[in-house]
Amino acid sequence: MSALFPTYAKWDVKPIKGNGSRLIDSRGKEYLDFISGIAVCNLGHCHPKVNAAVESQLQQLWHVSNLFQIEGQEKVAQILVNNSVGDYVFFCNSGAEANEAAIKLARKSTGKHHIVSMRNSFHGRTLGSMAATGQDKIHQGFGPLLSEFTYIEMNNQQALEEVVTTETAAIMVEVIQGEGGIQLMNDDFAEALKNVCEKYGCLLIIDEVQTGIGRTGTAFAYEQFNLSPDIITVAKGLGNGFPVGALIGKSHLKEAFSPGSHGSTFGGNPLAMAAAEAVVNEVFSPEFLVDVKEKGELFKEELEQSLRSLELVEEVRGKGLMLGIACKTEVAPIIEACREKGLLVLPAGPKVVRILPPLIVTEDEIKTAIGILKDVLSTVDQAPKVSVEN
Repeated sequence: MSALFPTYAKWDVKPIKGNGSRLIDSRGKEYLDFISGIAVCNLGHCHPKVNAAVESQLQQLWHVSNLFQIEGQEKVAQILVNNSVGDYVFFCNSGAEANEAAIKLARKSTGKHHIVSMRNSFHGRTLGSMAATGQDKIHQGFGPLLSEFTYIEMNNQQALEEVVTTETAAIMVEVIQGEGGIQLMNDDFAEALKNVCEKYGCLLIIDEVQTGIGRTGTAFAYEQFNLSPDIITVAKGLGNGFPVGALIGKSHLKEAFSPGSHGSTFGGNPLAMAAAEAVVNEVFSPEFLVDVKEKGELFKEELEQSLRSLELVEEVRGKGLMLGIACKTEVAPIIEACREKGLLVLPAGPKVVRILPPLIVTEDEIKTAIGILKDVLSTVDQAPKVSVEN
């Protein structure tokens, strides 16, 4: 009997070793890991540069608290600023914490409390980030939520213009909804976001927890939508598996996060900064990002071509190495069948197969994955249809 709370529906797989895009379980079975810890291990498992950085820091210093100057924080913050539209960084431990900080910063800096977010969004499971999440199933059972959140459908310009007022502190959005089905923002909605924020003086918060750190072929996904957010939140891929998150904000927000306004005991500790510095130095190189973009385009094109004839498949969507296969049926059996064949993928809602390989994935590994996906989806597509007679 497990001593763990049953908060996760765990698979019958016990990983014990990983290297690059590969995982090996306790039975010795090898898998192509196209989950990457849910867009976390962007450099794959046991990346030598990240391992070396953390191992070196382990021998020097683990933790001192934010009462002290931590050199690694300054280094990583400068790299994040240099590769974004932001000017200052706050470090924490997770995406939910980064989004919680973003909500606090927006409210404190504007003196307003109303925040608009999107239906089917996901921003975390703390009370604040859960309130920002536009999914009823995440809210159920927890009583009254943090008030003054309004949810609208992404890409609905009319709804956006109807709900934003001079009393709106911020609009909070993912440019690609990860948990919500790999749904992309369109260019018209991106333009409407800019116009509404300028008209009403509200902040734009972009949640890059899943899309950031190179996942879509640019340092941050907002760059591909011609947006300039006031606040960017990141985590997941920032530490390649070491728990770390960050809020990146523009200079006009600096005074709102003065001493005592916010904090984190473990945020930005030396070990996390060692991992993050190794990651961003690798991922943010232009050559690396071009490679991600090219592999993402190859993956999507070949996946579309391979699955085009299947009635079951509605579309392949996404950017870079954040892809989704939208199906006409629930995908849980598809994901299980892929796992049996040695490919790890996961759902994004009930009818979308989400594909998040490490950014260092090879073309051969991509082609192997496409072969497994085509085989599994073809089998489901050709299965006899059960008719229901009255």
